Amino acid sequence: MKYASIDIGTNTLRLLIAEAASDGGIRPLVYKRAITRLGGGYSVENGIDPASASRSFSALEDFKRIIAENGAAEVMATATSVVRRAVNRGWFIEEVLKRTGIGIRVISGDEEARLSLLGVLSVIEDGRGKKTVIDIGGGSTEFVFTDNDTLKGAWSMEMGVVHLTEKYLKSDPPAPGELKGLEDSVRGVIVELKGLMDKGGVDPDGYSGHDGATLVGTAGTVTTLAAMDQNLDVYDRERINNYTLTKEKVRSMYAYLAGLKLKERERVLSLEKGREDLIIPGTAIVLQTMEAFGFDAMKVSDAGLLEGIILQRLKA
Repeated sequence: MKYASIDIGTNTLRLLIAEAASDGGIRPLVYKRAITRLGGGYSVENGIDPASASRSFSALEDFKRIIAENGAAEVMATATSVVRRAVNRGWFIEEVLKRTGIGIRVISGDEEARLSLLGVLSVIEDGRGKKTVIDIGGGSTEFVFTDNDTLKGAWSMEMGVVHLTEKYLKSDPPAPGELKGLEDSVRGVIVELKGLMDKGGVDPDGYSGHDGATLVGTAGTVTTLAAMDQNLDVYDRERINNYTLTKEKVRSMYAYLAGLKLKERERVLSLEKGREDLIIPGTAIVLQTMEAFGFDAMKVSDAGLLEGIILQRLKA
């Protein structure tokens, strides 16, 4: 039996069609992604911008066609950060249902973190020990802390690459003051996160590189950095999963990318089209997380929420 999962994110819409594997995991059959920037032009007063929604409707209509062609028996679509917050989310959900027949379930940040963790750990070679998992999205970033596969705590922080780009990066290339504002903002959110961890009974020092924990990153920013570090001309999930990114390389890529004009970034090998501006705040989040938690390296996972949705369904 084939299952389809859809992740409607603030920047990227993703589709996975998979079937159950004999080892209790899943066997991916089809993977499709479309950068629609659903959160572009978002405002608290008006919610999702109609032009951004239109791009996403088109992508979901394409997903519906792919699902039908592949004979998936069950479709599970989830929406995250920007749809969670939008005052017009009801309109968006109803419009998707009318155009595609796909029903959307809006999930909380906590559930997003839990499902993402299921997916991440399904491909990481060594799931034992303490893990600090970071899932960088367009509208929010999820931080998940696990010890020997047991979830110890998860926090969804309102720190996403689309909103950071629109708020801080006005010049081309970004001015030093803009980069400083971006970095200060990210550092502030991580300080807030550590306070929430303390209140929740999770010691931040216990999930640091100094204490032997492993940092694992997932989602587009991290996988793009892994592809860039390997100079991949064609994206290869097998070469991305379990790849190790060092802090030194991340810092070097950040400085390099921040010094380029947008048009120059468009020509960078392995940098996904549509992510040319978002890669800067995304890399800043990676770098500041590594600095704040004392990590010299990050293990990369190409799996996350999409895989977690199907794995959870198979456990039901």
